[in-house]
Amino acid sequence: MTQSPDSLPVSLGDTVTMTCQASQNIYSSLAWYQQKPGNPPKLLIYEAKSLADGVPTRFSGSGSGTQYSFKISGLKSEDVATYYCQQYTSYPLTVIQVMTKITQENRSESQG
Repeated sequence: MTQSPDSLPVSLGDTVTMTCQASQNIYSSLAWYQQKPGNPPKLLIYEAKSLADGVPTRFSGSGSGTQYSFKISGLKSEDVATYYCQQYTSYPLTVIQVMTKITQENRSESQG
């Protein structure tokens, strides 16, 4: 599995997209996880596009075959975290080998 980008500086309100590419067809058997420091990974998306219970609709997934993407529409402060893709169509399950870390950009604001 190849996930990109490795790190993604963003601002609140941005739309964020990351991709995950498999070396062979994984038939939509793909999950996306969010992890924050000190906590276990939290399942957000399964079967490539199905939202897990309680996950806000600003998170979405898409793709098929070998190419998959994950999107956050309107980034909130609580979304600043590390995100993982996992395939579960074959063993060994490949998970937490690649990741995207979202970091919040510091933007200076002028007041007048």
